Amino acid sequence: MSSKAQITEDMKNAMRAKDTVKLGTIRLLTAAIKQKEVDERVEVTDSMVLAIIEKMIKQRKDSISQFEAGGRQDLADIEKTELVILSAYMPAALSDAEIAAEVAAAVAQVNPSGPQDMGKVMAIVKSNTLGRADMTVVSGLVKAALANK
Repeated sequence: MSSKAQITEDMKNAMRAKDTVKLGTIRLLTAAIKQKEVDERVEVTDSMVLAIIEKMIKQRKDSISQFEAGGRQDLADIEKTELVILSAYMPAALSDAEIAAEVAAAVAQVNPSGPQDMGKVMAIVKSNTLGRADMTVVSGLVKAALANK
């Protein structure tokens, strides 16, 4: 079952269960997917859905830190609930060792001459680890690997 079909099925189940929080979050996700389809006039693929979910998760994490800094724990709790629901659609995360191996393989493939080739390495790692690795962690590992070049 495609990611989009799974999300639609989960939305139906949330409606039947009268789970308003999950339903609201899934509706936000489907709206983002439809917006992508309309804007780019394409049928979204599973990798595009993962990218949308990843973006929404990053937004939730940023919002949580801002709400907590502003003393709005009530709003932070709502964002945390949405974060948990969205995270359920992501594939299993890679371990640090697996991420390091992906970075090493990408560096070997690109054969960079220095830090100026970071974009090339990041593009390869991102396509191989989409939705399974935090790109800030990947970025740090790539910078460290390229600093030695």
